[in-house]
Amino acid sequence: MRRVSTIAVAGISTAALAFTLTACGESSTDSGSSGGGKGVGLAFDVGGRDDHSFNESAARGLDKAEKELGIKSKMMTAKNGETEAEREQRLSSLADKGYNPVIGVGFNYAKSIEKVAKDFPKTNFAIVDSVVQGPNINSITFGEHEGSYLAGAAAALKSKTGKVGFIGGVDNELIKKFQAGFEQGAKETNPKVEVTSEYLGSTDKGFNDPAAAKDKAKGMLDRDIDVIYTAAGLSGNGSIEAVAGKKDAWAIGVDSDQYQQPGLEKYKDHILTSVVKNVDVAVFDMIKSVKDGKPLTGPHQYLLKDGGVSLATSGGFIDDIKAKIEEAKKNIVDGKVVVKSTVKS
Repeated sequence: MRRVSTIAVAGISTAALAFTLTACGESSTDSGSSGGGKGVGLAFDVGGRDDHSFNESAARGLDKAEKELGIKSKMMTAKNGETEAEREQRLSSLADKGYNPVIGVGFNYAKSIEKVAKDFPKTNFAIVDSVVQGPNINSITFGEHEGSYLAGAAAALKSKTGKVGFIGGVDNELIKKFQAGFEQGAKETNPKVEVTSEYLGSTDKGFNDPAAAKDKAKGMLDRDIDVIYTAAGLSGNGSIEAVAGKKDAWAIGVDSDQYQQPGLEKYKDHILTSVVKNVDVAVFDMIKSVKDGKPLTGPHQYLLKDGGVSLATSGGFIDDIKAKIEEAKKNIVDGKVVVKSTVKS
């Protein structure tokens, strides 16, 4: 099993791609020739590559691989409420056409990748945000809780009302990692701060429902919560929009540096910072390893100490608290602060 010892953080501009809707309700895009030749197969979670967050970060890694390694690709996107069989079919179709590696972006692909990888033992697979056993599977996970701790610290330091909020897309163990880190970071920075954490739901729709996130954020703003961190994929765009409508309120983005996202440009003056989860780096690492003939397999964690997660500084809105954020980061990296990854019931 090869392990990643050093992870370089790459900043890559996002290319616009047109999506074609297929009969089964999912989106797909080919680069290079349209003949389904060998290349990378990337299966997005709900929301697609243009979610300005999680999926788009993965897409940036593919963009870089296309540019620097000259590979071809095919991208496909999940839809709300789909079955396990539909996910298996998507992955199988990519592997069957010769795409290698095949990468499932999101924990929802865990079961389907485990099954399909057995059916295609000569194809290399990767799963983002889950650990799956298999000799031809690379399991990619991140220190979301560590980056979220820094976001909590920033929220506590910048809040004027002493009230901050967290909105999760789906109530599951992964998103609770974001919540746990955020709450701990806020409380350890200012024990008097009041933290409110709420969820959009328990199904995948929570990652693809900006209207629901907007309403949830409005409710928080009405209760004088003036800094809101949303970990909800595409839904987070609705939360950011709501925050931007209120003076002196701040939004904290997730996965991508959302201040830099063209689709969110009109709200950027209210995006305090973002917890950047470098899915792009992990995706590029996987693609390059296959191209080099040394495919990554087994579990690989991308943590704060590696640059796998970070707190964005775009806009300069946290420049005044930079020293305190750097101190918090150092304490985590040095092991003086151990960030919780679970929330007590």
